[in-house]
Amino acid sequence: MHKTLLAGISAAAFALALTSAGTAQDVELPDLAGESFTVFGPWVGGVEIESFQAVVDDFNEKTGANAEYVGSDSLEQQIVIDAQAGSAPEVTFFPQPGLAANMAQQGFLTPLPEGSEEWVLENYAAGQSWVDLGTYANESGEDELYGFFYNVNLKSLVWYVPDNFADAGYEVPETMEDLIALSEQIVADGGTPWCIGIGSDAATGWPATDWVEDIMLRLHEPSVYDRWVSNDLAFDSPEVIEAIDTFGTFVKSEGWVAGGTQAVGTTDFRDSPAGLFQVPPQCYLHRQASFVSSFFPDGTELGTDADFFYFPAFAEKDLGNPVLGGGTLAAITNDTPGARAFMDYLKTPAAHEIWMATAGFLTPHLGADLAAYADDTLRAQGEILLGADAFGFDASDLMPGAIGAGAFWTGMVDFVGGASAEEVAADIQAAWDNL
Repeated sequence: MHKTLLAGISAAAFALALTSAGTAQDVELPDLAGESFTVFGPWVGGVEIESFQAVVDDFNEKTGANAEYVGSDSLEQQIVIDAQAGSAPEVTFFPQPGLAANMAQQGFLTPLPEGSEEWVLENYAAGQSWVDLGTYANESGEDELYGFFYNVNLKSLVWYVPDNFADAGYEVPETMEDLIALSEQIVADGGTPWCIGIGSDAATGWPATDWVEDIMLRLHEPSVYDRWVSNDLAFDSPEVIEAIDTFGTFVKSEGWVAGGTQAVGTTDFRDSPAGLFQVPPQCYLHRQASFVSSFFPDGTELGTDADFFYFPAFAEKDLGNPVLGGGTLAAITNDTPGARAFMDYLKTPAAHEIWMATAGFLTPHLGADLAAYADDTLRAQGEILLGADAFGFDASDLMPGAIGAGAFWTGMVDFVGGASAEEVAADIQAAWDNL
């Protein structure tokens, strides 16, 4: 089970990840008996709220504090209202780093104390990426580290059915070159390599943006990705056009997609993995985030009936092993001893392992015990995070809404429908220019 999940991940990098955590276990928590404060986050029901409440309870037990968790599905609006009214909670978990950046610039966040950047670099895999994602300009325009990430998700996965691979004699590819060669081989053998669907009601197109983002991270250095996200690198630059065209290799090549390219735009992303499980298989590969397994047929046993591997990097680019995903940023929105202590508590492995033991939680924390994960699937995804050299936060979530949740989505629909990468990129850049 999961014998090849780390294909493409450097053994040396992974070994370093398992041995480099330095100070997480050394965090000392103060006595906060009688101190009450609020922790605000986006988790509002089910296993998520139960799991995080267990984390808060552990903090309270260790410090004597009375921290209370409050969740909201409209956190992005409420935290701005509370901050402007002077009644912000002590600690807030931001689903969108862009919102945290805006609040930092307005003086509503407290920068983390000296030494925090070094802590993240030492204790998080791909530490520089996490530092960059939590560093924002203050009111004076000077960059400071305001938070670090807790509970992240992973998108750089390719799903397949092991029995189908075994029957056809296929092996899990270790590089992007191998993945492209495998796709060509499947076509030559009379099969169809990919199932791809980008339909999503009013959000149709977003699955294709993930493809382009993952490919951008594999074609160019993280700094190029960051410049693209902020539009310091124009959307119609050669680097972005190259990424869109590379996506086109998968989605537009003759015979590469179940139903043909014309079906991609009309197939709902929730239905798109179904071809993996048909007999004979309608497709052999499906690139999608970890959540997609919830749309597999009832009774599918992960690791046996379906499995995944890391969406590999180009060997010729020598850019290491980047991953794409998202996550929540913990930051101080009301500076008190309790708030600072809670942020220190989040540095400890226990704050991660408690939630790791249930579901819906991944962490790049090098000190957290992989054995704490609830199952082999989560553990294998956690291993991919620990083996990452760079982490790219979902670009469309960081771009202005009119682009990331607008022009980028529709541009991908146009591209799949026959428009060229140059045309699509120019249209998206024009929309950005008109903001």
